[in-house]
Amino acid sequence: MNTRQVWQRFDFLLFAVVLLLCIFGIALISSAIAGNPTLAGHPKRQAIFLAIGLVVLFLVASFDYHIWTTLSKPFYVVVAILLLVVFIMGAAHFGAARWLEAGLVSIQPAELAKIAIILVLAAFFSSNIEKINNWMTIFRSLALTLGIVIWIMLQPNLSTSIVIFVIWATMLWISGLETRYILIMIGIIGLFLAVSFLLDFPYLADYQKARITNFLQPDETARHGETYNVEQALISIGSGGWFGNGYGQGSQVQLRFLKIRHNDFIFSVLAHEFGFVGTVIVVAALVFVVVRCFKVAQNAPDAYGALIAYGFGVLMGFQTIVNIGVNLRVLPVTGLTLPFISYGGSSLVSMLLGIGLVENVHMRSLKKEKEHEID
Repeated sequence: MNTRQVWQRFDFLLFAVVLLLCIFGIALISSAIAGNPTLAGHPKRQAIFLAIGLVVLFLVASFDYHIWTTLSKPFYVVVAILLLVVFIMGAAHFGAARWLEAGLVSIQPAELAKIAIILVLAAFFSSNIEKINNWMTIFRSLALTLGIVIWIMLQPNLSTSIVIFVIWATMLWISGLETRYILIMIGIIGLFLAVSFLLDFPYLADYQKARITNFLQPDETARHGETYNVEQALISIGSGGWFGNGYGQGSQVQLRFLKIRHNDFIFSVLAHEFGFVGTVIVVAALVFVVVRCFKVAQNAPDAYGALIAYGFGVLMGFQTIVNIGVNLRVLPVTGLTLPFISYGGSSLVSMLLGIGLVENVHMRSLKKEKEHEID
């Protein structure tokens, strides 16, 4: 295919849904700051990161995705170095050092780590697809994963570490891992968690243990901290009703009863202002993006392209489920953003980079789809 034919395959519907989610996210952030002068610049910053992310999306889509078989390792190394720098001199927020301060902008390398691990594992699994049911192959893929995760755990950042392990496990399964290996690995994980429980989870920071405790035994009378914010999030969601209180009109948000609003708990703002109907529309749009990623993976011309699309779809789907679960208090507070909606420049750019990769695979999948039509 020539360049024109390739760009004719660009998935404009996927792009349009993602762009609408991003624009809606900026509008929701603008409402969520509720006149707080400290946060006044956040919508503009998010818009700037959206512009940067769109440039990244089209640049990534421009070059054949197979180039990442060569670039994924250098990208992996750069991300690992950035994570090491964060560990040494990163800025601490809410008890963890996860950000690099670059002038007025804070960069969170852990967000890029999610994309880096998808690319490097896609390259590894696709080149070892015939040897996937081999303990050496499994351990080598785990070593690649740990090369990134260990620095994220040291920040500490348990939620992102779990996301990356989920990506590794699902990509391993998608690559053809047999059931017996899966059962053995589940047993090992169960034993690890049981021992960790007996030892009071020694690898967790105090604030992480507190989040679990607050989830299992919430203090309904707490006026500060995460328990209070989760309670206010539930009140915000419940008071939204079917159609919400209106954009910028919800008392829970505008009177700042909901303390943390523009990032982790923006789903509560969505439900409060747009109600059940609004949340269903937004969640449906997010589900559409995930399903579209899986559809691209099914039609990919090779295992490498399929694993890239599957990996990003899993990342988006898992992060969406966890974020909504936290807001509904069916999961402990994690710090994971709602894709394309929550405030966070690094998260937004990384997600748009991932969409660029999926678009890239889709644009070069014409041959595979023609084969399906012939069959």
